[in-house]
Amino acid sequence: MAAKPRRALFVFLLVLPLLVFVASLYVGTSSISPAVLAKTLLSPFVPSWKAEIPQAIFDIVFAIRLPRLLLALAVGAALAVSGASLQSLFKNPLVNEYILGISSGAAFGASLSFVVFGSRIPPQILAFAFAVLAVVLVLLISRRSDSPVVSVLLTGVIVSAFFSALLSLVEYFASPYSLQALFFWLMGNLWKAGWADLAVSLPVIGAGLAVLLLMRWRFNVLSLSDEEARSLGVRLRREKFIVLATATLITAAATSVAGIIGWIGLIVPHLVRMIGGVDNRRVLPLSAALGATVLLIADDIARSLAAFEVPVGIFTSLIGIPLFIILLRRAGKVWR
Repeated sequence: MAAKPRRALFVFLLVLPLLVFVASLYVGTSSISPAVLAKTLLSPFVPSWKAEIPQAIFDIVFAIRLPRLLLALAVGAALAVSGASLQSLFKNPLVNEYILGISSGAAFGASLSFVVFGSRIPPQILAFAFAVLAVVLVLLISRRSDSPVVSVLLTGVIVSAFFSALLSLVEYFASPYSLQALFFWLMGNLWKAGWADLAVSLPVIGAGLAVLLLMRWRFNVLSLSDEEARSLGVRLRREKFIVLATATLITAAATSVAGIIGWIGLIVPHLVRMIGGVDNRRVLPLSAALGATVLLIADDIARSLAAFEVPVGIFTSLIGIPLFIILLRRAGKVWR
């Protein structure tokens, strides 16, 4: 692809989340005209307009759609950038943001909230805490290995299995009501998204994304062999720890408020590399933009596909699995 068309494509992909975000404001069971929507969005700054807007419309826009769409943007970007970062760090195209036990740890934490504590402790807090704990266990167990990358991946599988077993144990003793709430959370959804969820997750996700995007040029060095990276003066242990810790934090923050939403962090980086190459200076920002866009579109379809709302985690899995099979044959050429 020539330089100018490629640059135009990159700019379009970076702007695409904003365009989809605006279009998504119109998606829902309640139809709102463009003029009313614009007036509603500007009404906090124009007091005279606020009196003209029905309270129901105001609540739909500001209490339901706006926080939900902002959360979808943040979660999609976090999962995609985390997946792209870990794939580059481990030099493995099949690594995703949940390989380190994050999802199983978060699921166990949420199960404790729903089943044991009766939601007296918010599931977001326990999910975040146990997601971080899972990765800490992975790093502690694998730190003395002669092959740290392989050891981290294998230990992640073990820790995931451990927390999955604990989750099954909690589910076995759960009441039908708490079990239903837990299953709905595990499916991944944004239907309860509110400003409180944004207040909890957005600072962590925003700070983590900023760190990884500022480090994006270093990922090209980290993708080299350890000997080559050291010869360039890179402090590998420190850089790898920063990437792992940051990717873990943003994934844990996203999972704690949205549940388990799979395949975003695995598929989106593959798409970006097929479009723009393997240079991580482009891969990370484009992954953030495309991840946010994909989750926004998936959420729009999930909440308008039927009279009832389909959990977005189920929808991303149903679409992601066949798409990944198609990409798998072509992705190998990108990573060679």
